[in-house]
Amino acid sequence: MVRTQIQLTDEQSRRLKAQAAEQRVSVAELVRRAVDRSLAEHPTADPVELRERALAASGRFRSGTSDVSVRHDDYLAEIYAE
Repeated sequence: MVRTQIQLTDEQSRRLKAQAAEQRVSVAELVRRAVDRSLAEHPTADPVELRERALAASGRFRSGTSDVSVRHDDYLAEIYAE
């Protein structure tokens, strides 16, 4: 485990200590549980997986034009002008 320091308001600290005592666990355990919940709700994307997904999507769609690689800036300017 990694030791980490955090700062809490007086109210947060008081309530957290009370909850820890009520549940008979340490304050650190409550913080770890809260971090786990937050990480589960907001997962971070694995860079390798993102790259693989992008590569898998490459070439799967057709624009209907043959000069996109040359005129991509022109096409973007047209879209933003609308």
